Amino acid sequence: MNVYTTVQGDTWDIISNKVYDSYDFYDDLINSNEKYSDVVFFQAGIELEVPEIETSTSDTLPPWR
Repeated sequence: MNVYTTVQGDTWDIISNKVYDSYDFYDDLINSNEKYSDVVFFQAGIELEVPEIETSTSDTLPPWR
């Protein structure tokens, strides 16, 4: 599991976008860091656990390609 150190003003969705390149995984971050689940805006320097997320991508091209 990786660690992310917060920057002043970070939010769950911003952190998700920074580490996963997607806003969609903020709930996985919260579940891995329940101690901070009530935080909306983070202070700088908090270390959060970043779980490995499997994202599937399709190798199949659409029919028109």
